[in-house]
Amino acid sequence: MCGIFAYLNYNAPRERRYILEVLFNGLRRLEYRGYDSSGIALDADLPASPPSASSPSGAPYAGAPPLVFRQEGKIENLVRSVYSEVDEKDVNLDASFSVHAGIAHTRWATHGVPAPRNSHPQSSGAGDEFLVVHNGIITNYEVLKESLTRHGFTFESDTDTEVIPKLAKFVFDQSHDEEGDVTFSQVVMEVMRQLEGAYALIFKSPHYPNELIACKRGSTLILGVNELSGQHNGKPFPDVKALTTNGKPKELFFSSDLCAIVEHTKNYLALEDNEIVHIKDGSVSILKFDHHKEKPASVQRALSVLEMEVEQIKKGSYDHFMQKEIHEQPHSLTTTMRGRLKDGEVLLGGLKEHLKTIRRSRRMVFIGCGTSYNAALAARPFVEELTGIPVTMEVASDLLDRQGPIYREDTAVFVSQSGETADTLLALDYALENGALCVGITNTVGSTLSRRTHCGVHINAGCEIGVASTKAYTSQIVAMAMMALAIGSDQISTQARREAIISGLSSLPSNIREVLKLDVEMKELASSLIDSESLLVFGRGYNYATALEGALKVKEVALMHSEGMLAGEMKHGPLALVDENLPIIVIATRDACFSKQQSVIQQLLSRKGRLIVMCSKGDASAVCPSGSCRVIEVPGVADCLQPVVNIIPLQLLAYHLTVLRGFDVDQPRNLAKSVTTQ
Repeated sequence: MCGIFAYLNYNAPRERRYILEVLFNGLRRLEYRGYDSSGIALDADLPASPPSASSPSGAPYAGAPPLVFRQEGKIENLVRSVYSEVDEKDVNLDASFSVHAGIAHTRWATHGVPAPRNSHPQSSGAGDEFLVVHNGIITNYEVLKESLTRHGFTFESDTDTEVIPKLAKFVFDQSHDEEGDVTFSQVVMEVMRQLEGAYALIFKSPHYPNELIACKRGSTLILGVNELSGQHNGKPFPDVKALTTNGKPKELFFSSDLCAIVEHTKNYLALEDNEIVHIKDGSVSILKFDHHKEKPASVQRALSVLEMEVEQIKKGSYDHFMQKEIHEQPHSLTTTMRGRLKDGEVLLGGLKEHLKTIRRSRRMVFIGCGTSYNAALAARPFVEELTGIPVTMEVASDLLDRQGPIYREDTAVFVSQSGETADTLLALDYALENGALCVGITNTVGSTLSRRTHCGVHINAGCEIGVASTKAYTSQIVAMAMMALAIGSDQISTQARREAIISGLSSLPSNIREVLKLDVEMKELASSLIDSESLLVFGRGYNYATALEGALKVKEVALMHSEGMLAGEMKHGPLALVDENLPIIVIATRDACFSKQQSVIQQLLSRKGRLIVMCSKGDASAVCPSGSCRVIEVPGVADCLQPVVNIIPLQLLAYHLTVLRGFDVDQPRNLAKSVTTQ
């Protein structure tokens, strides 16, 4: 959802134009998260003489006044408006700063419509004494707003965020009246003490020139460090404070996502909840905030090294990220399995110490949202088959609404591409409180999910930029297949089955390459469906999840009504919709349900249904003997892995439908990549 980016250069002279472009480019890297407005703040020039109460500026601080720009719509709207305004205000873009701190933000509206006044950075009021960018939701903002209003503050936006900079100014003014000087970190700590909800925040203030403070509770925030001497670039360093106190030229970054810093540095640190990171004089200090203690503890944190290349966040020769990520799946599946299949066995280091506990579980509870839920649903049949452990499915938000029972004897498996999905993380808290063993399946190293679960599996699918998940979905299924194989490896009765699945996993990338050759055929099918208003997708057994996920993809990006349905429920309502105009996709590849799907096809044809049948290669005549329906033939693999192959044509169909209908493929209307609010 919202994206945060900040850039601070220290002892490294940078022109204002360069700083602007770094901030703009950081926002472009965060576009995929979903947004409807954006903004930035950087420094104006220092006044010729120190300001005083009688000076024309009347600014109550010695630092340079901030330049704040906010705009509704795409980032390019912001870029145009910024350059237009700097021309009008005669701002010198060639001015050089040896030290400078700038902040930027993309907003996905939750409180207040998309508009410049609701965009970030949000301000403390006249003079912009405190500026804040925020990802998350402040749940007690109404109480804080009412209190601040009584103290004379006027609110200009409809956001929950505006209370934060105004609260910072209130704390600052109170402290100055009572105690004299107060540090930036003391102001922020007192603000944190008043806030409830989930947030990642960056503060900038002309009272504290060339300083930035970041803090978080729930939402992701990353610190990136680029030593311009290059001595430590790409190498781990034991303590970030030790690295940054040397006075050498450096660049420091804050970001909601690693994708925005990878082109600048490989050295990063993921902030923990209730940590405060204070950048001052080029040095990074980390404090641990505790509600019950007046003074925070100083924390030593090591930098990690990012294993990502810039090429992963670029489209290359493709027109859209979604198209690129669909075609990357042979590679992403290879990396998911790399080093984990050896001599007919599955090696999952992240689960090794907990396998015995999982095997003793009374049940496994798979928990996710959207595509991740569908991936877990696809995995459920073979997890039950290979482990003998009952599996129940839970949509994270529904589990929380019901306060469904979770027991100490349960293993709760949380599936999330980003590892930051708000409902999934709240469900994780709920499961931890109830004593369950918690397993994480995620694509994001260092994510909240990976840090807070007891154990887990990183799917290693690579950076996924398109809002509609494609390669992460197939890698999640494969990761859970390997998990099931590892858990069930002590059972002699399933040994032959396990060996067949492992063999199928090894050949899966080549089968995906084969099915990707259907690209042109799927484009032709999309052109025949372009004017349709609805689409039904029927699946059962292993491919019920495929039907749900295929329909979700069409719904997400092509903005066409589509429903995935359990074929066994066809006669319990959906059959009433069937006529010669409604397109229906039936997934009928070879598995234990094949004959039942043949029967479904015949019943639909007898009612003049407009059928598109997906079947295994060579089965066209078996599924459609009359030749009256369109057939998509896919390679046959082990039945439990067939969903990985079968989803590819549906992903291609959704992609081409979206392009032909003229919609935004990578940033669908109203949707966000990482859903970090409830």
